[in-house]
Amino acid sequence: MLVTYLEASRYLCETDSIFIGAALAVCRIIGAKVSTAGRATDHSSAIPAWRRRIEERIANCAHRQVAFAGTNVSLSQPDITQKLTERIDDLKQRIAAWGKRIRRYTERSTRFNQNRLFQSDQKRLYESLERPMVSGTGPAPNQADTVAFWRGLWSEPVNHSEGLWTEVVASQCAGITAMDPVTITPDDVAEAVRRAPELEKSGA
Repeated sequence: MLVTYLEASRYLCETDSIFIGAALAVCRIIGAKVSTAGRATDHSSAIPAWRRRIEERIANCAHRQVAFAGTNVSLSQPDITQKLTERIDDLKQRIAAWGKRIRRYTERSTRFNQNRLFQSDQKRLYESLERPMVSGTGPAPNQADTVAFWRGLWSEPVNHSEGLWTEVVASQCAGITAMDPVTITPDDVAEAVRRAPELEKSGA
C-alpha cells in the first residue's frame, strides 16, 4: 500500500507525511494510544492555538487518507471505488488548504517581524538575513595561482558558432516594431514606492 505513495512522493516532506499518516492509521486500527508527553517545549507554547488545531486536523486527515487508500475494493464494486476516490481527493484538498493557511500565516508573521526589526535595529535584521559562513578545512589557495587561472580563463579566445538558425530568427524578428522608449522619472519612482504595501517608514 505504501509503495504506491512512496514512489509518487517527490519531496522529503511528502514522504514524512506518508510515514506519519501510516503510523497513525496503524495505531488507530490496533487501538494503540499515541502519547504526546514530553513534546511540549517553550517553542510549542508560542504556537497559536488555531495553528495547533489545524496541524491536528492535518495529522488526522493524513492517517485517514492512508487508511482509505489501503482499503481493498473489488473491481466489481465501481460505486464504492468511486466514493473512496472522491473521499481521498477531498482529504487531499483539505490537507493542502490547511497547509497553505499555515504557510500564509508564517510568511506574514516573518514579514511583520522583519519590518518591526528594521525599524528598531537594522543591524540585527541584516545579520539575521545573512547566511552562516562556511569555512573550508583545507589550505588557502595561492594568490598567484588564482590570478593566473582566472586570467587565462578570461583571456582565452572563444569562437561562437553562428548557425543558420540565428539568421532564421533574425528574419522573423525583422518585422517586429520596436517598443517606444520609456523614460522613468524620480516622480514615477516615488509614486511606485508610495503605493507599495510592504514598505514602512524607517523613522529616519
